Amino acid sequence: MNGDAAAEAGGSLVDGAEHALRNWLAGGRYRQGDRLPPEHEVASMLGVSRGTLRSALRRLEESGEIVRRQGSGTFVGRMAVPSALDERLERLEPYSSLAARRGLTLTCRQLKIERRPVGQQVGDALGLAPIALSTTISRTLVADDAPVAVMFDVVHPAIALPPDTELRAALERGEMVLDVLIASGMPVTFARTHVMPYLLVPHERAGKLLGVHRATAVLQMEELIYAGRDERIAYSRDMFAPGGIDVMVMRSLESTRPAPVVNLRGRSAAENRGRRARSSPRESA
Repeated sequence: MNGDAAAEAGGSLVDGAEHALRNWLAGGRYRQGDRLPPEHEVASMLGVSRGTLRSALRRLEESGEIVRRQGSGTFVGRMAVPSALDERLERLEPYSSLAARRGLTLTCRQLKIERRPVGQQVGDALGLAPIALSTTISRTLVADDAPVAVMFDVVHPAIALPPDTELRAALERGEMVLDVLIASGMPVTFARTHVMPYLLVPHERAGKLLGVHRATAVLQMEELIYAGRDERIAYSRDMFAPGGIDVMVMRSLESTRPAPVVNLRGRSAAENRGRRARSSPRESA
């Protein structure tokens, strides 16, 4: 094989390895900061040489998709996913952040901050007696002067919140209760979210607040926010106007190995090496 052909073959293998690595890392199989297997293992999985693998990894490193640390290994960096997936349900993020990325201005109406018994449903969710008094927040979320959601939040009474004047100011400027909890230093770790369809009719309070004129199917999201491993700190129930939120879940098949690199003729790099070895003339004795 002459130099040009070798360079072309090498380039195609690097391209194939880069593509295979991106497919392997895509789809939520790995999280940012996860450590990848050693280079020799990954090269074996792909069926390429370590030199080819390193060239492919260098490209991913330049794009920030992986981070290589001398003496420590290779780690997942910023995952290359379309920006439309910022609203994936598997990511816990305040709606205020989503609105900011879209250039929307959030405010609220009909804001009420009360201390009252949590009731049976919320009490069961937060592990409280129904008569337990807790901070309850209700409001209509408004984006660029249009109502987009009716929100109801209950914060566990053991959680220290800012004074009502500060809390009210934060909510009126479009912050979420999750924003307030994080700013207060709560070690929020995850949330369990139930997404439910709801038939909203005009005479209901939520229907009036959202400007619904006929029976309309909407989304209701019920969420329990946790700190640490299993400390329940807040409950929320949000009902969104039609078009108020675009919910997406990204699902992927479980995969622990990348697919082998296949060249333009449909053979893996390892198969090609085997064919070349078998076809090369033996040295004379």
